Amino acid sequence: MLEQSYGLTFFLKSSKNEKIRHIYLRITVDGIPKETSTKRKWYPDRWDQKEGKAIGTKEDAKTLNTFLESLTTKINRHRTELMNNDIPISSIDLINYVNGKYRSRNKVLEEFQEHNDEMAKLVITKEYAKGTHDRYVTARSHVEEFINYKYKKNDLEFSELNYEFVKDYDLYLKTVRKCSNNTSLKYISNFKKIVLRAVAKEIIQKDPFKLFVSKKIKIKKKPLTKAELTRIEAKVFSSDRLSIVRDVFVFQCYTGLSYIDAFQLKWEDIKEADDGSMWIMSSRQKSKSDTDIPLLPKALEIMAKYKYDPVCLKRGTVLPGRSNQKMNEYLKEIAVLCEIHATLNTHKARRTFASTITLNNGVSINVVKEMLGHHSVKQTEDYAITEQASIAREMKELESKLNSTSFNKDLGKFLEQLEKEFLSLKSAQNSSTEISFSKRCNDFENMLGRAKTIV
Repeated sequence: MLEQSYGLTFFLKSSKNEKIRHIYLRITVDGIPKETSTKRKWYPDRWDQKEGKAIGTKEDAKTLNTFLESLTTKINRHRTELMNNDIPISSIDLINYVNGKYRSRNKVLEEFQEHNDEMAKLVITKEYAKGTHDRYVTARSHVEEFINYKYKKNDLEFSELNYEFVKDYDLYLKTVRKCSNNTSLKYISNFKKIVLRAVAKEIIQKDPFKLFVSKKIKIKKKPLTKAELTRIEAKVFSSDRLSIVRDVFVFQCYTGLSYIDAFQLKWEDIKEADDGSMWIMSSRQKSKSDTDIPLLPKALEIMAKYKYDPVCLKRGTVLPGRSNQKMNEYLKEIAVLCEIHATLNTHKARRTFASTITLNNGVSINVVKEMLGHHSVKQTEDYAITEQASIAREMKELESKLNSTSFNKDLGKFLEQLEKEFLSLKSAQNSSTEISFSKRCNDFENMLGRAKTIV
């Protein structure tokens, strides 16, 4: 292992009683100092600060110096033992050893496992979703595989982590594991949480991720168009398996519920408003935020279809259940049968509700935010993808306005010409006025006035 800079010194610390002061020990490793009291006191005028020991040959001075030398030997012996075992040393570790608090520090994968075990217990109390715990289990396995791949070891000390480790791990995820840029960042973010936990526990002194910079690539995840959703709704499947998955997916499209919230939806979450309309009133599992969603006719139709379904009655839920993995697997089949070329998954239903069903039909983004259970409009903006139909509608309105302006201009020119002809007609009238000619002029003038009013 690399040689570490090391220093040990004793010094007197100021106190209110200037006649006698506390003796402190300071240990510095790689420029990072930590100090603690030796629980001894001494006189400033009998102390050699340069040597860090008591002055004189009196018995009390000899006794103190013997204690300080013994403590120094004890610390150096422990430091040598750590070095012989290739265990990196920190000043906090040595100070903890002096104070009797030393314990074996977790290595990287040990700390990761300890974190995951704690999270598993919190899943039971519903503080975390099971899916979150599963992601950290996967993240740990990727770190374990990388350590074995690059270092040919079963685990590493935290002090062995550095910028190069993080950079190489990112490259490993993208090349060996063939993860996308954004997926790699998620796994690195999971691992960074463990590293920051080690920093907080003073297992290591600094965050090796500090200089690592990587940018998330914004991916435009399109919702289903109205035409695609209609095809899925109208499709008749030969198996109940696909029919059930389709119905749950369509229900999500008309409510905006995530997979887990639709899966766990119970009849007690369905409430009647003062005006007689039916609403979903519950809280999202992911964010714990309240979600109030008015039920559209299509959603009510699907609910009624499964009201007496045996699976629903047994589970006490509104809809029959399938795991998210199975749902997404079967949705791929549905996409092929319905000639949907985009990837079909449960989350696309939530995007379809936000964009195609609500925003595209004039519902304000603030209202959509509340129904989706988002904490900010910024979250909702990511879902607010304007589809082709919306663009076409806006362009038709613009075209109508432009055509209307053009029509008015043309009509105005036409009226100017009529006015000129009227004046010409009037001036051409001879002195022997004819009643019929005069009447024609009056009628023409009245028509001209009405035309101006229209314009």
